[in-house]
Amino acid sequence: MTDTEELDGATILANALKQQGIEYVFGIVGVPVIEVAMAMQTAGIKFVAMRNEQAASYAASVIGYLTRRPAACLVVSGPGLVHALAGASNAMENCWPMLLIGGSCERQQEGMGAFQEYPQVEYARNFCKYSARPSCLQRIPVFVEAAVRISLYGRPGVSYLDLPADMITAAVDSSSVVWCQKCPDSPRAHAPLEDIRKALQVLSAAHKPLVIIGKGAAYSQAEKELQHFLSATGLPFLPTPMGKGVVPDNHKQCVSAARSKALREADVILLLGARLNWILHFGLPPRFQPNVKVIQVDIHQEELGNNVRPVVALAADVKAALSQMSMELANSSNSYPFHHTELWWQDLNKAIDKNKKAINALSADETVPLNYYCAFSKITEILGENDVVIVSEGANTMDIGRSMIQNLLPRQRLDAGSFGTMGVGLGFAIAAALWCKETGGKKRVICVEGDSAIGFSAMELETVCRYKLPVIFLVFNNNGIYSGLDNDSWNYLQEDDMTLVAPPTALTPETRYDMVMEAFGGKGRLVRTPEELCKGFKDAMEDEDGAYLFNILIDPVATRKTQEFSWLTSSKL
Repeated sequence: MTDTEELDGATILANALKQQGIEYVFGIVGVPVIEVAMAMQTAGIKFVAMRNEQAASYAASVIGYLTRRPAACLVVSGPGLVHALAGASNAMENCWPMLLIGGSCERQQEGMGAFQEYPQVEYARNFCKYSARPSCLQRIPVFVEAAVRISLYGRPGVSYLDLPADMITAAVDSSSVVWCQKCPDSPRAHAPLEDIRKALQVLSAAHKPLVIIGKGAAYSQAEKELQHFLSATGLPFLPTPMGKGVVPDNHKQCVSAARSKALREADVILLLGARLNWILHFGLPPRFQPNVKVIQVDIHQEELGNNVRPVVALAADVKAALSQMSMELANSSNSYPFHHTELWWQDLNKAIDKNKKAINALSADETVPLNYYCAFSKITEILGENDVVIVSEGANTMDIGRSMIQNLLPRQRLDAGSFGTMGVGLGFAIAAALWCKETGGKKRVICVEGDSAIGFSAMELETVCRYKLPVIFLVFNNNGIYSGLDNDSWNYLQEDDMTLVAPPTALTPETRYDMVMEAFGGKGRLVRTPEELCKGFKDAMEDEDGAYLFNILIDPVATRKTQEFSWLTSSKL
């Protein structure tokens, strides 16, 4: 690059993104961002062309979770940006770093009713931590650096950058461009030592302690520190859905199978990067003890004390706080006697054994059409301890899958998350498959979908096949949302006005999602029996390069086993 070379806005943007370590951009091109996508590829950034901006934004967000550095989503102006705000809001609620980049109309046409004109910077501000338009071409890299840094620092989230069409195509002398160094990773905040000591004192004096592992612990990459801490203390732990795998689900101290009892009876809870929101029943009775003592660890100070006032608040990175705790234990082990939990463990183990027997009974029922537990048990047996990323979304499918499919490694469980978003599955799966390929391992991505959930982004199956991504899709097809109708009931309704008599939850019975996969060049399989599922899934797992979709027909009235507490606090299901 010579001093006299001219650079257009698209090239400056692409090079600035590359300087900041952006490796992936997901999006859909059109006027005015086609040149931007091409410039990104020229700069060595991988551009993944998607079929819907929502799925593209979901894909970009999950890269931030997996790597602690943001990916970008590139969209056209107006409706393109509006569609992508679904992924932006999902990333904000999940606290994942992400960049959203939108084209916009030429500046001289603003206020004239230009094509897809929209107040994008102002509108995006409601969904992001940072929303801006570069002041000039020369300072595009300054705005890119700020967008990346703000997405990473503090509570991670989304940054939006707006690029008008005339700024994309205009050019300036390269010597006038203000380039920026790559912003460092987010600094890890540590807690005051006196607070660490107080937390250990409260925790070691507990008779029924519990450690809750949130996805903040997974994002922090705190697995080594957490496993060391649990080994030193012998405390029982419960992972939230995306906290699964930070410590393996098959670890002897995991009490997921006694979740309700553990939450209801714990007298002290160490909350690691998890929020007391709907997923944890807000930390309130009757799901929790009225006088439960909470030790809260969170990087976001404003989160400390939401719904339940902690007895100790550690405004710190989870990885850093756990390291501090372990160091204090090693230096002063006699000051923190963890000797009060024997009876607690006896009670927990009784509940674990009881719940496992109930699950085993449901799993042993091989009646056709299949129930969820039987199908999941076959899948779990075949997965064994294979290195897989589990993507899951749906209603019954996701809820039951949370307890049936184990995660043994961190950040390899991706589901609807804090926002409860349906439609994330295929975008997540595409991003995870690209990440797996980048890491050089032989991880498989297993995307478990309800038949309603896959309908949100089913055209992304073409994206999977186009990029030859070895994703295995498992569609649990019960003909509806929560529940559906069998063929006879459905055909009976055909005689009336379906808009008046068809249940709002019902979908067409036995829809052939497997044939949709085949239409795009993948391998589709219709599954009715346990034998068909076992044989087909084994073959798919052995085919390291193939993309598969298994359309697993589930009894339309099959549902969750009776649970004392469901994930959705007010659910009647």
